[in-house]
Amino acid sequence: MFFNLPTLLTWARIVAIPLIVAVYELPLRPTTQNLVATVLFIVFALTDWADGWLARRLNQTSSFGAFLDPVADKFLVCASLLILVQLDRADALVALVIIGREIAISALREWMAQIGASRSVAVHMVGKLKTTVQMVAIPFLLYDGRVFGLDTRFWGTGLIWLAAVLTIWSMVYYLQKALPEIRARAR
Repeated sequence: MFFNLPTLLTWARIVAIPLIVAVYELPLRPTTQNLVATVLFIVFALTDWADGWLARRLNQTSSFGAFLDPVADKFLVCASLLILVQLDRADALVALVIIGREIAISALREWMAQIGASRSVAVHMVGKLKTTVQMVAIPFLLYDGRVFGLDTRFWGTGLIWLAAVLTIWSMVYYLQKALPEIRARAR
């Protein structure tokens, strides 16, 4: 369904992107901007869990929802990474690796679906781990302060680099899974 509660939550993640970007354009103190952007990111990241749970619980799963959910996640992560690069809180190389992988694997999945082999590039645990690490690193970097004695920039920087490593690992995994099909089609 195009408009049900789970799908509306997914749309909310897409709508969140300009809100998070706009926070840094408002005439607020930088600490306030960081806090608001962090809270927005966390709230909208939690909708990723909520929309899936609700879709299953309310029996409102749909092909459109299954398509839109990962797209919304990628938009939210990529936009946030670009903000962090602009704020000089994330290295451009990290953003390039993560965003490049998202584009490459999305294209691979689309192609594999067209040839009827989408099972070979189904979501794997390393991809889920990569997403989890990203979803923790990004709010740490957006906040850019101290929480419970932790330096969020220090921990966020370490986590975003770990996410970049997991990103490469997951890309290699998916490419290896798709390789037999790619070889078969190249003949």
